[in-house]
Amino acid sequence: MRQPCRFLSSFWFRTAKTGSLSGSWWNLQPGERFHAGPSWGMASRGLIDGNLIGFRFTQPCVGQSKTLLACDTVNFSVDVSGRGLYVLPSAVRYFSTSADTRVNDKNFEKVYVHGGINVKPLVAERIDGDVDVVDEEEGPSPRIEVDEDKIHLEESNSKADLNRAQVISPKKHESQVEKDAWRLLENAIVKYCGSPVGTVAANDPADKQPLNYDQVFIRDFVPSALAFLLKGEGEIVRNFLLHTLQLQSWEKTVDCYSPGQGLMPASFKVRTVPLDENKSEEVLDPDFGESAIGRVAPVDSGLWWIILLRAYGKLTGDYALQERVDVQTGIKLIMNLCLSDGFDMFPSLLVTDGSCMIDRRMGIHGHPLEIQALFYSALRCSREILSVNEGSKNLVRAINNRLSALSFHIREYYWVDMKKINEIYRYKTEEYSTNATNKFNIYPEQIPLWLMDWFPENGGYLIGNLQPAHMDFRFFTLGNLWSIVSSLGTPKQNEAILNLIEDKWDDLVGHMPLKICYPALEYDDWRIITGSDPKNTPWSYHNGGSWPTLLWQFTLACIKMGRLDLAQKAVALAEKRLPVEHWPEYYDTRTGKFIGKQARLYQTWTIAGFLTSKMFLENPEMASLLFWEEDYELLEICMCALNKTGRKKCSRGAAKSQILI
Repeated sequence: MRQPCRFLSSFWFRTAKTGSLSGSWWNLQPGERFHAGPSWGMASRGLIDGNLIGFRFTQPCVGQSKTLLACDTVNFSVDVSGRGLYVLPSAVRYFSTSADTRVNDKNFEKVYVHGGINVKPLVAERIDGDVDVVDEEEGPSPRIEVDEDKIHLEESNSKADLNRAQVISPKKHESQVEKDAWRLLENAIVKYCGSPVGTVAANDPADKQPLNYDQVFIRDFVPSALAFLLKGEGEIVRNFLLHTLQLQSWEKTVDCYSPGQGLMPASFKVRTVPLDENKSEEVLDPDFGESAIGRVAPVDSGLWWIILLRAYGKLTGDYALQERVDVQTGIKLIMNLCLSDGFDMFPSLLVTDGSCMIDRRMGIHGHPLEIQALFYSALRCSREILSVNEGSKNLVRAINNRLSALSFHIREYYWVDMKKINEIYRYKTEEYSTNATNKFNIYPEQIPLWLMDWFPENGGYLIGNLQPAHMDFRFFTLGNLWSIVSSLGTPKQNEAILNLIEDKWDDLVGHMPLKICYPALEYDDWRIITGSDPKNTPWSYHNGGSWPTLLWQFTLACIKMGRLDLAQKAVALAEKRLPVEHWPEYYDTRTGKFIGKQARLYQTWTIAGFLTSKMFLENPEMASLLFWEEDYELLEICMCALNKTGRKKCSRGAAKSQILI
């Protein structure tokens, strides 16, 4: 049981004054103590920029050895002009002072594996982080009351809560649309043994054939998870992360072949299994692709899982979850699977068609941009989260090496703008040498006619795919947005991508944000590449359809690049139509005018994507916790071994001039 704690604080506030902070809540001077609920704290103040003053809130704890440990740290940002209290929990770290040997009571002892065998979970101790000794400062100070509607610090003896500090912002006025959306999202929650574990893909009461839309998909749950986290409801996300971890790597087969260890399922379903005449129990039935259309294993599920794990820590401050042995093991298994050696020569990840959000045949086999952007994000997450020790140092080194090689590869070879298109237009072919300009033997005739007239002067983007003698020039929205979010693209490239979207707004956004890809495959291309897929007809579903769930990722990218105007315009467009048309899965036609011909209504990630986008715009500080800035250290790491063999060095040095702009 934790000992009573006092709080040592310094904070960030928004104010136009450089003197003492004055407002309706408090008036603090450096070194003053204030009263926040049941505990005491100390405040010190410092001006950051213009209206921003910083306060950090640190909770020291007395451990079992009677030493003083820095347990909890929270950063706050407050706008006294009336916008309310902003909490920046990126600096929140919760360190364990005791071993946690319980995994959500008995819930994790009932996980379904093929054949009906129950899985015994890994019971792991929490790994203690580094702790600092905090000196208490004594002396009488004026007591200042803080409005507990602004800050509420809640301590709990429950290990599931991890003694987290819950900070509640002033309640804002919710529109009726938002209230209805929250009600629909909460109705989509799936419970397992009485605890929430996720949300179904769609929850249309009129749908008599839900197929697999009544399952919890890892990729689909991410916007739902972010919505719950931004609202301060972390239990469902924590349960989801731990339960899906228990489903990892079990031997699901397609004609007696087992996938690699570390694979995460695409989805799972809660089923009730009878035990005897009067008894039954709930089990989790995962789908690793053996039931999916096309029987393709999901490559992106493990990548999304790692991304969500980092987001959970950033938005809740519950870093102890990341430090658990079973969670660390899960990350290592996913990374080892992705980083395993094969026949491929590229640093990008080689995958089959249908292994990501586009889960049907669409000509994206090989090295599609969407997978590379998510792979890069997961690599950066893993580098942040993994505990470096003797057992992980080789993996961390491999992650750093792959990050460096992958960023160079995508920035150098996937990027197209007017200058690059002109260069490809004049390519020489059949070049045989290590210093060839046309490294992938791309034929200029591959440049499509639509691209030459479509391309704006001030924009650019990352192409959809690159393979020998093949460049897929389609614009894939998810891959480009995640390249911005993760800083896979250079700052200059990221800006150019949003310039392209703004310039081609009618094509990429139209009446409903956002096109999953542009342009659609038509005529013979559609027949040959999709296999005449009746669902992926031109300008429908994955073939140029509009997907409202991409809205939250677009909003996140816009916030990172300081283009809130674009995000606000897209959100306003979606808000007019989505509630009236019952939150469809996707829209059809060139401009997204019509609801998709086979679209499910009350699609959960459509609802969650809208709510998450609204909350991002209302609180950009929280959104800033979820993206990455440029990592200049990666530019100094070069995996090219040509110089060691006496051959000419690679072109990384020449590329730095562009990357560092």
